[in-house]
Amino acid sequence: MTGWENLQRRITSCTRCPRLREYCQNVAIEKRAAFRNETYWGKPLPNLGDPNGRLLIVGLAPAAHGGNRTGRMFTGDRSGDFLFHALRDTGFASQPTSVRLGDGLELIDLAITAIAHCAPPANKPLPIEVVNCSVHFKRTVDLMPNLRGMVALGKIAFDGCLRLYRSRGWLPPGPRPQFGHRVLHRFPHAPFLLGCFHPSQQNTFTGKLTPAMILDVFSTARRLVEDGS
Repeated sequence: MTGWENLQRRITSCTRCPRLREYCQNVAIEKRAAFRNETYWGKPLPNLGDPNGRLLIVGLAPAAHGGNRTGRMFTGDRSGDFLFHALRDTGFASQPTSVRLGDGLELIDLAITAIAHCAPPANKPLPIEVVNCSVHFKRTVDLMPNLRGMVALGKIAFDGCLRLYRSRGWLPPGPRPQFGHRVLHRFPHAPFLLGCFHPSQQNTFTGKLTPAMILDVFSTARRLVEDGS
């Protein structure tokens, strides 16, 4: 078993956060009416993509009736479709939608992880739950030997990245890097960190995040990972 495969098994069998485990399991039993004939995943979600990729997307957490249903990050909900359109258009994904396991989706030069691998109530993991899950985030980064950059989807993901960078001595002296959409932070001996508004319906339906805006972020990420300097 490879280190990546071992990490995936550790994630899906994790019981560090009893509140989240109970919530995910209850959602999997109660279901949403539109999916009442489906069998929900109901467990922590593993990472998605290629550990040899040069880019890592860091999301917040699975959606209760999206990833928690389908068993795959950003799969089965509108947030995922919004994201994967941009990834396909920038060469990071083979197709613009992510519907279910086995639908043919492949990530290219990319992996996707999350600050919390379990769906949280109201889409808000508690601070202690983020801390509990950080062991998986750290190990994910350890197992990506070609990593050149991260895209943080939302401020909670961005702050989680900063905690990792700080713990590894990657942050230079000076002011704390601030989150902003398409705000880029580059460091002498660490992967770049690029902010992006989260593709939640709250952001996409209100126009806070548009298709052009998220495409711009991943076009920037594409240029950066291809930059040999």
